[in-house]
Amino acid sequence: MKSALFQTRHADSALKTLDIELEALQSLRTALQSPELSREVDRAIQALAGTRGRVIVTGMGKSGHIARKIAATMRSTGTSALYLHPGEASHGDLGLVTKQDVVLAITWSGETAELGDIFRYCHAYGVTLIVATSHAESTAGRAANICLALPAVREACPNELAPTSSTTLQLVLGDALAVALIEARGFSSSDFRVFHPGGKLGAQLARVGEIMGVGDAVPRVGRDASLTAATIEMSRKRYGCTAVVDEEDRLVGAFTDGDLRRCIAVYDLNDNIGLHMTINPLTVTSDMLASEALRILNENAVSVLFVEEEGKLAGIVHMHDIVRAGVA
Repeated sequence: MKSALFQTRHADSALKTLDIELEALQSLRTALQSPELSREVDRAIQALAGTRGRVIVTGMGKSGHIARKIAATMRSTGTSALYLHPGEASHGDLGLVTKQDVVLAITWSGETAELGDIFRYCHAYGVTLIVATSHAESTAGRAANICLALPAVREACPNELAPTSSTTLQLVLGDALAVALIEARGFSSSDFRVFHPGGKLGAQLARVGEIMGVGDAVPRVGRDASLTAATIEMSRKRYGCTAVVDEEDRLVGAFTDGDLRRCIAVYDLNDNIGLHMTINPLTVTSDMLASEALRILNENAVSVLFVEEEGKLAGIVHMHDIVRAGVA
């Protein structure tokens, strides 16, 4: 009983934290709807999207951890960005900041002393400085070319000391900026995969053309072939079927293991394949996402799709190819 009581209290504490941080996020949403902050966000996106250099994200302490994540999100979505530690900046790393760069500084209080050298450097060399802070009249807020004034919110910490709600707002603001940059740059899922070639995410963005069989690997016979010739071709290849093509290599039908089993006992193996093939088999294009091809396979209860390009047979993809690529 005592254990259950403690568990309830812990759960209540967790829910309280969520309520406080949700309240903080609602405050940010309201602030973003105001003319003042929405105007500054527009200016920030224009500066970030228009830079000929990189986005240098900086911050100290917990804000520094958020800055690292913002830089990582921007990098993965097509914006050249990196994190600059304020302490290291003061000891030589300011040299990596160029006049073409934009600096995005994250500081809740706006009085983070370690950022001072970065601010002075930006002013001296004309580097655009964007500051996200909850105190627009702070040292950082006054130093900024563009100030993203975050609403004052209470921390979820019972002592209202540990950064909790404040870092949540910083993180969400960073996501909002990154997503706005995706739209401003027209960054596509194909672009996204360039930066995410590995893992499940990369596999989900694979295209059919990357995993399909091509050339001699594709089983095919002419439409004047016999059942025997189609069976031999199907047996030579690993797909359990063969394409039937015309003189221009256009796909006109397909013949599968199932078709063979249905006709072998009752038809002459010298019959023309056209009498027994499936007309207008399912096809896809090489630029289709492999995950979409998998959906088509599942919905139609088939294991193979032929790939057409410009009206001609270009390849073949089996469900096993998609699974092997990590899509399923």
